[in-house]
Amino acid sequence: MSTEPVATAVLAASPAAADGPEHVTEPVAYDAILLAGFGGPEGQDDVIPFLRNVTRGRGIPDERLEEVAHHYRHFGGVSPINDQSRELKAALEAELERRGIDLPVYWGNRNWDPYLADAVRAAYADGHRTLLAIATSAYSSFSSCRQYREDIAIALDATGLGGELTIDKVRQYFDHPGFVEPFVEGVVAGVRELLPQVDGDASRIRLLFATHSIPTADAERSGPRDRAFGEGGAYAAQHLAVSEIVATEAARILGVDRLGWDLVYQSRSGPPTQPWLEPDINDRIAELPGEGVRAVAIVPVGFLSDHMEVLWDLDTEALESAREAGLAAVRTPTPGSHQRFVEGLVDLVLERRDGTPVAERPALTDLGPWFDVCRPGCCENIRAGFKPAAAGVAP
Repeated sequence: MSTEPVATAVLAASPAAADGPEHVTEPVAYDAILLAGFGGPEGQDDVIPFLRNVTRGRGIPDERLEEVAHHYRHFGGVSPINDQSRELKAALEAELERRGIDLPVYWGNRNWDPYLADAVRAAYADGHRTLLAIATSAYSSFSSCRQYREDIAIALDATGLGGELTIDKVRQYFDHPGFVEPFVEGVVAGVRELLPQVDGDASRIRLLFATHSIPTADAERSGPRDRAFGEGGAYAAQHLAVSEIVATEAARILGVDRLGWDLVYQSRSGPPTQPWLEPDINDRIAELPGEGVRAVAIVPVGFLSDHMEVLWDLDTEALESAREAGLAAVRTPTPGSHQRFVEGLVDLVLERRDGTPVAERPALTDLGPWFDVCRPGCCENIRAGFKPAAAGVAP
């Protein structure tokens, strides 16, 4: 057997992914899973240090960070995201055990303890060398995909394990049935709750599919450079496609002709002169009574779990906007550790372990199944440029 090093186009990749195929259909003997989370503070003293981590490299002073910190301080300085990552890790372990799959799960965060470097170091110490990462974000953009890949590269560098470990990553799963079906279930339940308040007339209910706004320039660079996705790039296209699927399937289950819906954005930050994706959810809510709408179901389609920007931006601000507009309102659940979602994540692991052919991979929109190995130039950060990133072809 040759001991010559294998030329690679993809940082720290398994041999099956090293040359950068769009989809990897060669089985890979992974020996552990890396669950890559965002992280969040777990006490008042953690809030500003956590926000410094989130905004590192941008030179934002603590005075401005404190403007965001009050969202966390309102909830005792504790974000629910770490507990939800713990729940998801436990649920993944239980599902893997149920299926007889011997793959331990290591959890590390981008922005708070436990960090990705800690998880990588622990996996290596336990004898694991070929890891498959699952990021806790379903869509394509710098912050929701490439930044996770960059942080995996940083973790490998910080631990000195870049030449010792391979780390691949499952595809973006925005249109995987395991991610989509919990939203359908939530919308059906939410509409049923609202129907008595609109005299049974579903046409008076509007679904507001909410996701994090990002700068328009970043959105336009989301996804691979050789495909045209229209205004808002792959990020907006993916959200629009998933929202259409959820609304259509929920209407079918409810037995109504259609459910009206909009894709809306939340959590805008940055200078007012910088264009971000719109419309803002609160602005859209204010317009709806004039269109004959009497109730809204707020669907956090861009989010995997109920972290702070769901609790504050939706459960606090958006529901208050609905009350001010005289609208009945519900907020439907995120997938969290929903059994169907957990099953879907394990299915994605098996997809890569077994080298499942592309034609056999489930995807509910025409955009998928998404790439296993991100394409060159995918999801560029225009402020910082390209940095080394795992699970994608450079740059």
